[in-house]
Amino acid sequence: MANYLHSLRRRRRKQLADQYAAKAPADQRVAVIGLGRFGSSLANELTQRGWDVLGIDTDDRLVQKYSDNIAHAAVADCTDPEVLRQLGVHEFTSAVVGIGTDIEASILVTSNLLEAEVPNIWAKAISRQHGQILERLGAHHVVLPEHEMGERVAHLVTGRMLDFIEFDDDFALVKTVAPGLATGVPLGRSQVRSKYGVTVVGIKRPGEDFTYATAETVVEKGDVIIVTGKTHAVEAFADLG
Repeated sequence: MANYLHSLRRRRRKQLADQYAAKAPADQRVAVIGLGRFGSSLANELTQRGWDVLGIDTDDRLVQKYSDNIAHAAVADCTDPEVLRQLGVHEFTSAVVGIGTDIEASILVTSNLLEAEVPNIWAKAISRQHGQILERLGAHHVVLPEHEMGERVAHLVTGRMLDFIEFDDDFALVKTVAPGLATGVPLGRSQVRSKYGVTVVGIKRPGEDFTYATAETVVEKGDVIIVTGKTHAVEAFADLG
């Protein structure tokens, strides 16, 4: 179970890196402030994707540990706005505040980045209250990785889902074994969308790769499918068995 949770955390950090990369400006420089587990993994992932990463932490041991993996690393206290200026962070188009338990430092660094007019600021929060403060400050993106991972695992533990990702506006993407009611007939005739409010967008047969699902696709027993829709709808559909 520990290995599984670790794998889910890695995938969540990869998803966050995908989000940053999807919003990548022409200038692909990013400052990652805080090189704990979250910040260091994110910095490594972004580096592998070709971003020019500046990693910053007050702990010289962490900076030394990750200095070989990312382009630039510095020991610095970014709660001081002058330090940010000296490091040139004000010239970056993106910055990530990955500071964990030190909420005061997280807020100060985020505030400094906003004052420096960094146009794309991501900030990690360790609680909803912390996240609300960061949002009120003006952080452009706030993530709660531990909370989101907890919700995700809860869905996997309590249902038949193989994977679960929830987006804004109560919309989710679910990977599950196809319920019997969706098998044996083309999806266009199964009335899955009209009856259950979900859309099957992908299908994987044992030993094969995922492919896009169409109205003519016939789902077979044992197939794994990707389903989208309102969270309550995909949950109910996955539980049909």
